[in-house]
Amino acid sequence: MIPYGRQEITQDDIDAVVSVLQSDFLTQGPQVPRFEQAVAQKVGATHAVAVNSATSALHIACLTLGLGQGDWLWTSPITFVASANCGLYCGAQVDFVDIDPNTYNLCSKALTIKLQQAEREGKLPKVLVAVHLCGQSCDMQAIDALAKRYGFKVIEDASHAIGGRYRSDYIGNGRFSDITVFSFHPVKIITSAEGGMAVTNSGELANKMALLRSHGITREPAEMTHEADGSWYYQQTDLGFNYRMTELQAALGISQAARLDEYVAERHRLAMRYDVELAALPVVTPWQHPDSYSGRHLYVIRLELDRISASHREVFEALRARDIGVNLHYIPVHTQPYYEKLGFGPGDFPEAERYYSEAISLPLFPTMSRAQQDEVIQALVEVLV
Repeated sequence: MIPYGRQEITQDDIDAVVSVLQSDFLTQGPQVPRFEQAVAQKVGATHAVAVNSATSALHIACLTLGLGQGDWLWTSPITFVASANCGLYCGAQVDFVDIDPNTYNLCSKALTIKLQQAEREGKLPKVLVAVHLCGQSCDMQAIDALAKRYGFKVIEDASHAIGGRYRSDYIGNGRFSDITVFSFHPVKIITSAEGGMAVTNSGELANKMALLRSHGITREPAEMTHEADGSWYYQQTDLGFNYRMTELQAALGISQAARLDEYVAERHRLAMRYDVELAALPVVTPWQHPDSYSGRHLYVIRLELDRISASHREVFEALRARDIGVNLHYIPVHTQPYYEKLGFGPGDFPEAERYYSEAISLPLFPTMSRAQQDEVIQALVEVLV
């Protein structure tokens, strides 16, 4: 089966990991800071905090921004559940903003209307998680203006988007947000096997996230509440977690990061070929905003069901039966059973639900061959025409 996503592991990657295995440190050594520096420098951020997953990064980012009981976190319903769950982890309440029908990202116009209503009801969000679906940036300039007007903090969930750009700058530079989160899961643009990172231009936020990723423990005398007993001494000054990244993961991430631009360029080449070859089929191909250079993590088509004799499910299963590893990103979070128990249900966010009824993610990864892409295209032709 041709998968929807696949990592590339080169000999350089293997050598980097083996080198760590032969070194003195498997964790809490020099590789993690090197990886943090490489990513921060690449995207134009001042600080970076590496952790064991993007979910962990979202959690400590929310805590660092003060999210807690009685607060609201808003995000998109079309995302992986972690973008919303991070608010629940903090004891906050979660709500959603419907998507833009063109980009499939959180819609800034819908956000404006919802904020106006929330202000009247006294239910403004404390944190907004703006998800860059498929690698294309949200309308961050508009979101930033709303954040300043209504007083909420902004986290960019750029799990799909490292190497992408917004208004010519790399996503993660922090111009329009407080914190940006990246994912290094194996199907993402670069991988550290498992792993995530939060980047920010605030030293205060970075220090707090670094504290929270390691049990809330510090060995820095300046951060302690009273004098150290000796050189062995440490203090737990906050309730933190074991969210640390290992040296092995960081070494792999450093090696992969050297090929970041190459990977994104190859994803664009493959996506543009899909655009051309699928133009005559009854599908809507991904629209790209002129202000955005997507990381192109996913290539999502939407079926024009009024032009197709088969249903959404039948098309999906027919492609799977031909060994095309299509997927669906994502099931609207508000329709998940856990969120239904919180009061959400079908009909709450119509654009998101319409998207879900039509969307299919096609295989897209940098090592995808022309023959593999031809196979995907031919399968689509056979199923749809």
